[in-house]
Amino acid sequence: MRPMSFGQGGPPQQWDPWKPNSQQPQQPQQPWSGDGGGGGQSPDWAALADASEARAKRRRLLFIGGGALATVAIGTAVAVAVVSANGGDQASPGASSQLPGATDVAVPSPTGTVPSFAPTSAPPPLDPNDFIASAVKDKAPLSPDILFPGTQLTMGGTVYKKGPTADTGNCASAARATLPKALTDNGCTRLIRVTYTKDDVAVTVGVAVFDTQAQAAKARGQTDGKSIVKSLSGGGVKDFCSGAVCRSTRNALGRYAYFTLAGFTDGKDVTEKDKAVFATGDDLQEFTFRQIRRRGEAQASAAAQAG
Repeated sequence: MRPMSFGQGGPPQQWDPWKPNSQQPQQPQQPWSGDGGGGGQSPDWAALADASEARAKRRRLLFIGGGALATVAIGTAVAVAVVSANGGDQASPGASSQLPGATDVAVPSPTGTVPSFAPTSAPPPLDPNDFIASAVKDKAPLSPDILFPGTQLTMGGTVYKKGPTADTGNCASAARATLPKALTDNGCTRLIRVTYTKDDVAVTVGVAVFDTQAQAAKARGQTDGKSIVKSLSGGGVKDFCSGAVCRSTRNALGRYAYFTLAGFTDGKDVTEKDKAVFATGDDLQEFTFRQIRRRGEAQASAAAQAG
């Protein structure tokens, strides 16, 4: 009896539905019977379903595993990028992996302590009036040429020529009418005079010196329209205001009371129409005020620099 032949290529291979190139052995075609009866063999549907579910499960596992590996790779790349941005420094064990926020970073003081500054305040500037209010502080040199320097004076474009000067400790001797009494009663210690001229107008300025501001203010308060300083002539300046009507002023600043007497050198009386006489008197009393004020400012400045 001749042996059965399985065809060329040797013995038949075991069929594996999931193995590549595996072929199912050929079966004689049989009429399919819906009830499984007869000589035909129907597929094992339960086995095929189990195999399909196993294959799907393997695919899900492969997908999940691949996604996890990709996540680890991305996390590693981010960690490397953060370390590289921080200059390659490695975090010490146990250090927090979170970067501090802007408000979490504390900038230490170079000395390790918080600097503190004691409140300071600049001293108030010295008041020039304090230095001309009393002989105790008013120690600067004083003379006619210091108070009225130079040979001429310019005020608002008008030039006045400086004439004779005088300085006396007998204040009453350089005053007329009701002024001598006011000066004497309040302790005048010195009376300085100077005369300026412009054309035919002359003006004498008299500065009475007291020990205190209160004395000067009281003397000024006791004067009236007849309280006038004596005109000072000589050195080319004719006598003026000896018998004629002249214009006078009275003021006080600090421990000084100052007076002006302006008139014509030809002996004419001054009237309200004589604007040049009024302007001359106003200019000279303004200049005297400034000079006394400057005296206080100079001494206040010197005291501030020394102290």
